[in-house]
Amino acid sequence: MGLSFCSFASGSSGNCYLVESENTVILIDVGITGKRILAGLEENGLEAGDVDAILLTHEHIDHVRSIRMIGRKAGHAEVYASEGTFAGIEEKLLPRGRWSPVPDEEFAIGDIAVRAFSLSHDAIEPTGYTLRSGGRQVTVVTDTGVVTEEIFEQMKTADLLVLEANHEVNILRMGSYPYPLQQRILGDEGHLSNETAGRVLCSLLDQMHGERIPRVLLAHLSHENNTPQQAYLTVKNILFERDYFVDRDVKLAVIRRDETSPLLEV
Repeated sequence: MGLSFCSFASGSSGNCYLVESENTVILIDVGITGKRILAGLEENGLEAGDVDAILLTHEHIDHVRSIRMIGRKAGHAEVYASEGTFAGIEEKLLPRGRWSPVPDEEFAIGDIAVRAFSLSHDAIEPTGYTLRSGGRQVTVVTDTGVVTEEIFEQMKTADLLVLEANHEVNILRMGSYPYPLQQRILGDEGHLSNETAGRVLCSLLDQMHGERIPRVLLAHLSHENNTPQQAYLTVKNILFERDYFVDRDVKLAVIRRDETSPLLEV
């Protein structure tokens, strides 16, 4: 067995992902209610006590909302994040003995190897994560305004890539958000647009030379400035313009904001 992935929620109102191997259970972010997280675990035949670790990407509330509750329920789970993230949420945390700063190098949680990497977002020290087990890799890249070389290197080897497609630029520009907020979202420390996600995927496929077909899940969609249909269509059209086709060259789907996804075998 390699890895399995399930999204409990993905979007500006809350984020939580489950990554599971044969012997290890990890949550990435706990930004929805504890009740929903427990329900998501139950749907996958798990309970809080089965969770071995919680990885936090950054301190914004839509990623850490239930850290105290789930941390208590998951009694032996270690909490991992950057030093900056911990500094940003210290008042919400469990006793210090329950959390560990992510190291610079790859580290092990049970039979899953984890690598943290830097993101470009308006948080103190945001991180994305790559998880490997059984020869399979899941990489999560959301809440970043740009895709740096370091991020791209992690994406290149992913069998399952969770990639932000937060907004459609024209919808954002014509919408109700005030101009400063629009600029924040569009900036280098904001969020990836559908258009940027599509261009990044083209670059990714350029380097793969058709040697394998990655699975990509578009994630962290804005409720105000995007829809699942719009994100999928924009990315699909950008791929088509470069002669890349969904299902032939890449498996593409969208994670719903408020629904638990099916459990995907990676």
